[in-house]
Amino acid sequence: MSIFAVEYVYNPDHDDLRAEHRPEHRQWLESLVQQGRVLASGPFADGSGALLVFAAETEADLNQLVSEDPFARVGAISAVKATGWNPVIGAFRDLV
Repeated sequence: MSIFAVEYVYNPDHDDLRAEHRPEHRQWLESLVQQGRVLASGPFADGSGALLVFAAETEADLNQLVSEDPFARVGAISAVKATGWNPVIGAFRDLV
């Protein structure tokens, strides 16, 4: 299993769309936490986006998973940047 840091970029024009779909988005994330697929998630303090830490077999697996996010399905994310991550210090280091 690999760990990926995923950055969501939000368009401020889509605030209402995100607000409408936030309960479904968070329920989706919680189900992935229970499966061990989401290790952490949360919005940036300035509202410009969010950082999510996923565990996935491959980048293709990760991309498929992110495409299933309710925010992604309704176009509430302007951009996604996914980067493989190798934590060597801290809470996530024993997961790789």
